Amino acid sequence: MNDLFASDEQSISAAPLAERLRPKKLEDVHGQEQLTGPTGTLTRMIASGNLGNLVFWGPPGTGKTTVARLLAGECDLVFEQVSAIFTGVADLKKIFDTARIRRSNGSRTLLFVDEIHRFNRSQLDSFLPVMEDGTIVLVGATTENPSFELNAALLSRSSVLTFKAHSEASQRKLLERAVELEGRELPLDDGAIASLIRMADGDGRAAISLAEEAWRIAGDGDVLDSVALQDALQRRAPIYDKGQDGHYNLISALHKSVRGSDPDAALYYLARMFDGGEDRRYIGRRLVVMASEDIGNADPQALVVAMAAVQAFDYLGIAEGDRALAQACVYLATAPKSNAVHVALKKAMKSAKENGSLLPPKHILNAPTKLMSDEGYGDGYLYDHDQPGAFSGQNYFPEKMDRQTYYEPVERGFEREVRKRMEYWHKLRGDKNQ
Repeated sequence: MNDLFASDEQSISAAPLAERLRPKKLEDVHGQEQLTGPTGTLTRMIASGNLGNLVFWGPPGTGKTTVARLLAGECDLVFEQVSAIFTGVADLKKIFDTARIRRSNGSRTLLFVDEIHRFNRSQLDSFLPVMEDGTIVLVGATTENPSFELNAALLSRSSVLTFKAHSEASQRKLLERAVELEGRELPLDDGAIASLIRMADGDGRAAISLAEEAWRIAGDGDVLDSVALQDALQRRAPIYDKGQDGHYNLISALHKSVRGSDPDAALYYLARMFDGGEDRRYIGRRLVVMASEDIGNADPQALVVAMAAVQAFDYLGIAEGDRALAQACVYLATAPKSNAVHVALKKAMKSAKENGSLLPPKHILNAPTKLMSDEGYGDGYLYDHDQPGAFSGQNYFPEKMDRQTYYEPVERGFEREVRKRMEYWHKLRGDKNQ
């Protein structure tokens, strides 16, 4: 019979190391001092006795579940936990009904919802009444930006608290706690420990799990170096969700690195996106955008190179095609920069909206019918190629609109030559219209 009913101590010792290392008190939580430290946001909320509805936003393995559980204990709330992946409206209704009964008996419920961003709008709306009347204290956890993934009504009733990825120092503290609990040193040299921390990528749970795996694979007296550790553990997949924040953060970093003329930083973020399995056609489209938006006529070849890289990838596929995208990335980063066309288009769009449907001057309109000819369409048009210097200097703006200046080339790259041409035409126009 004893074999069938393990003791609590045996159950605890059989649990994963990360579970055994869960903090028992809020002040023992590592890496989130801005929330759980002596002057942290949650510490102040608890001291005030006024814990409201919360959304915990942060990457995996930063302690969101642990902190929610500890909050319930600190505030004398009954802790309930669900995952949005496995929970429907019927399940939520049962939880709310139980929470109402509990409340009528003098107890309140802290409902922790993991992956809350997985709920659809109607499911999220079902929380609003029980949040408002105090039936539950909602603590939702998400790895995605709440501004994009949660509806405004729920956010307006909650405080969003940001959990940070574990720093190197924080991960080292977690490993020290693991060593203390296990009562033995990690079978790793300094380089291997640094490598383990990099592989964990700011995920505290991953760091502890990797340490636990290192203990399993090391023989008696073995001390693994970085290479041996990576060979044994293989490689942890990078944290990169192609549809969510990782996707937007890296493309933003790539774009700004190209705009800032830093080819090395641009290549780094490009490699991160390749490594994370980003859609190469999406990357190609963004490179084309950069060529027009940030380089423009400072180097007209930039757009040609970007389009050629997209075509080369379609022709070659991944690996060889990646090199073409990288070539375009470096070309764009090192090209002279100008957003003059981008700015000019925005100005022109503003004018188009503000001035309504003004008719172009009649002298530049075709007259395919006798009626239009009788109305003066095409009268006085000067064919530029028949004029001296192939330039007539006519006005092409609507008669009820003053001449505008939208495009102002910069003194960089090819736009320096464009500026000279425009100044030349401006002078000729002035001479012809004196």
